[in-house]
Amino acid sequence: MKKVLGLVVFNFLFTSSVALAQSSLLVVFPPTNYQTSTEKIFFIGTALANRQVLINGKPIKRSKAGHFSPSLPLQLGENVFKFRYQNQEREIKVTQLSTQPEFPEGLGFAKDSLTPAVDIARLPGELICFGAVAPPQASVSVKVANQIIPLSLQPSQAQLPANSSVLIGRNQPTTFSPSKYQGCTTVAKVADLGQPLFSLTLNGNTATQLGQGKIQILEPAQLPVTEVTAASGVTRTGPSTDYSRLTPLPKGTRATVTGREGDWLRLDYGAWINSKETKIIPDAVQPQTVIRSVGYRQRAGETEILFPLQVAVPVSVEQGDSYGALRYRTFSITLHNTTAQTDTIRLDDNPLISRLDWQQVTPNQVKYTLNLKKLQQWGYKLRYDNTTLVLSLRHAPNIHNRKRLPLSGIKIVLDPGHGGKESGSSGMKGYLAKDVNLVFSKLLRDELVQRGAVVVMTREDDRDVSLVERQEIISQEEPTISLSIHYSFLPDDGNAEKTRGLVSFWYHSQAHSPAIFLHNYLVNKHREPSIGVFWNNLALTRPSAAPAMLLEFRLMTNADEFEEIVNLQQQKKLAKTFADGVTKWFKMVKK
Repeated sequence: MKKVLGLVVFNFLFTSSVALAQSSLLVVFPPTNYQTSTEKIFFIGTALANRQVLINGKPIKRSKAGHFSPSLPLQLGENVFKFRYQNQEREIKVTQLSTQPEFPEGLGFAKDSLTPAVDIARLPGELICFGAVAPPQASVSVKVANQIIPLSLQPSQAQLPANSSVLIGRNQPTTFSPSKYQGCTTVAKVADLGQPLFSLTLNGNTATQLGQGKIQILEPAQLPVTEVTAASGVTRTGPSTDYSRLTPLPKGTRATVTGREGDWLRLDYGAWINSKETKIIPDAVQPQTVIRSVGYRQRAGETEILFPLQVAVPVSVEQGDSYGALRYRTFSITLHNTTAQTDTIRLDDNPLISRLDWQQVTPNQVKYTLNLKKLQQWGYKLRYDNTTLVLSLRHAPNIHNRKRLPLSGIKIVLDPGHGGKESGSSGMKGYLAKDVNLVFSKLLRDELVQRGAVVVMTREDDRDVSLVERQEIISQEEPTISLSIHYSFLPDDGNAEKTRGLVSFWYHSQAHSPAIFLHNYLVNKHREPSIGVFWNNLALTRPSAAPAMLLEFRLMTNADEFEEIVNLQQQKKLAKTFADGVTKWFKMVKK
């Protein structure tokens, strides 16, 4: 149910055009005819607390206000749940989808199991692997050009859960044996091998199926060169968005393409990038550069390190610690396809950097390590100015710590999550996270402003603001810190009745200290239950221009927490405590 009842204590919420009488039973999640692959599902909703709510004839636990969030098991296929409250009845159907392979009638391979499933390109002599799911005891092979490769039945392999399962403590692998057949080969010569033909024989019968992906063997002397056209090219450890992110490549970066898989290009230093963020440079030779002098320039509030290159090559960034007689923070940048001819580096006394070291770590990689004077880093940006790589490192803010305005001189971006068509999760009465996010952000803004901070909101009303637009606001505003405000929702198989508390996320090392401090401060001072602090690859934790965090303050799926979410006094108290925590953290890092 997308529309919501009016929330009197929060005069920001709108009233549903189909407002229900207070005596009505309201089930917010799941909608009827819901589909999931999990083994259980939770239900969230509400009704007056003076009467029982029954599901399939059994009473369920509810909060003092009448809210409920029980988790119930599912059976494979259609599950019918009948709700009863007073003289009202409601039926919700939930279908548990099978995670097992789907085989056709008669002899054949499991649906969508043939790999590679997209066009691929590889270097001569590089391993090319094929896979298929077929019935046990079958004989399976694949023909590529004039070569026949037998595919062998593989031992059972563990199936990994989704990344989100770590939030509910269920990130253990499960045994999964779909009768998967695999085999590999190499091809030494440059060729277009076309589509592989898969063959399956069982009990004297044979079935064949043409693979979806074509196979090409590239000419090593004529590999294409691509240039990043996006403002910040997203690179990953593999050829899909399922793979982890690496350091984004600044616009103008050039690299040799050593392989392809569907829309994804493998670059010469190992990362993959979507071809939509690049363009091929005709007749270009493989990008290689030397580097000689390294310079710097100091600007208001930042230091720029200049790496003059012959061509814009890929870079990798690492923030870390060094331990010795003293602990200090490091910032390292690796230039790929680069050979050092460095004799001179200029770096005068600097408010941020104590020393710059470098080493040729491989014949094709040069690593520069900045030893910083403070443990806390405040943000960085990378860009190419023609072929000069410019690394901008922000200085520590001028924290005034005035008694009445302790946050004077501090700029904070507050990002109320979701908005407009992106409603976010829904609470017991249908109240939407986008509205709760906005109200709490405004309460927090007022507390921070009273302490002297300049607060920039990514939205101040119910409007659509894309994730890219929010990231751009952080990059352009260059705040001291960025805080994205959310109220969360569990995965389908989460225990909504028992799971509650604060969740905090960070991505760059520079955001780790404030994330840990603010999380612990709320847990200890506000007696907030804690789910934990997590490194997480989220759109609003990835901006590097400032320490950026995302906080999920409460679970919209927990009946008891929801009562605090809709309590204005509780939200005001939470906002004040959180603003106190922000103030104390800035006081701590100034020392």
